[in-house]
Order: sequence, then C-alpha cells, then structure tokens
Amino acid sequence: MNPVTHFLAGWSLANVSALERKDRTIVTLASVIPDVDGLGILKSIISKNPETGLYLYGQYHHVLAHNVFSGLIITAVAYALAKKKWVTAFLAFFGFHVHLLGDLLSGRGRDGTIWSISYLYPAYPDFLVGWSGQWELNAWPNVAITAALLLLSLYLAWRRGYSPVGIISANADRTFVDTLRKRFGYPTSRN
Repeated sequence: MNPVTHFLAGWSLANVSALERKDRTIVTLASVIPDVDGLGILKSIISKNPETGLYLYGQYHHVLAHNVFSGLIITAVAYALAKKKWVTAFLAFFGFHVHLLGDLLSGRGRDGTIWSISYLYPAYPDFLVGWSGQWELNAWPNVAITAALLLLSLYLAWRRGYSPVGIISANADRTFVDTLRKRFGYPTSRN
C-alpha cells in the first residue's frame, strides 16, 4: 500500500484508545516506519545511475523492516518512549502488522510481480509470506481504502478536536480542526 494509506491506518488505530498526542504519534509512525526499507528508491531519483536505486529497492524493500524482528524493535521503542506504555506498545505492534497485511493485500507490481514479505528475516531469510491474489498498488481497492481512511481521519478530527496535523504542529492542528468545525458545525457532547 501507499505510505499515505499506512499513515492514515496508523492514525485511525491510534484513536481506538484515549492516547495523548505523543502516544498517537508513536502508533502512527509505527504503522509507517516499515517502509524505511524502501528508501533505496531515492538513490535512483537523485543518482546519475538509477539502476542502483532500483536494485536497492528491489533487494531490500519488504525485507529489512518488514519482519517480525523489526516489529519487536519498533514495539520496544514505542514502549520506551510512550506515556501509556503497554497500550501504545500493543497498538504499535498491531499497527506494524496492519502495515504488513496491507502490503500482502496490495503489493503486486505493474508487471504482475508478487511482493512477498520475509517475515522471519534474518533468522530464516527463505521463509516468505505472499498471496497470489494481490492487487496492484494503484488498483481501486487501495484508492477506496485510502479514501475511507481519509474520511475517518477527518471525522475523528472534527469529533475529537485533534488530527494527524498535530504530529507536526499543535498550532496548525488547532487551526485545521477549527476550520473543520466552522465548516461542518461543532459536535454535540455525548452523554
């Protein structure tokens, strides 16, 4: 899936519990961070030899950070940094696996290549998890999932008073939420 979709899925997951801003950020980032192993693609963008970046991307994406050991490291870091340690760590670990599930569902390349995940790498590098029914990255289900998660994120921002914008700036977040509420009205309190 697209990193934006992973981000929105992580944000939505971070809202299943009453977490503070820092802990919501941790859960959201844990849901996106596995894609750090795909940064080799940047080398092809900035390099005079684009083949190198494509090679790095092809060799290491869905390998280095898409495995259970990376998930455990992300979970340990989440636990160490969080205020609500156990809840945040659990949601980070779950978000990491939601990321993997998303990639398993929708990682097919344009040429029909199935992107498998080396779930037990590096202990068992030949153990691959894949699915022959993967849809392409730009297929309609990905667009629909991203749109649904975006709408959910906007609803949560309107209802709860904070949004993913708050990860970057609390002031910008207040402005964003105020704009939503001025446009769509203020939520009524639930009793």
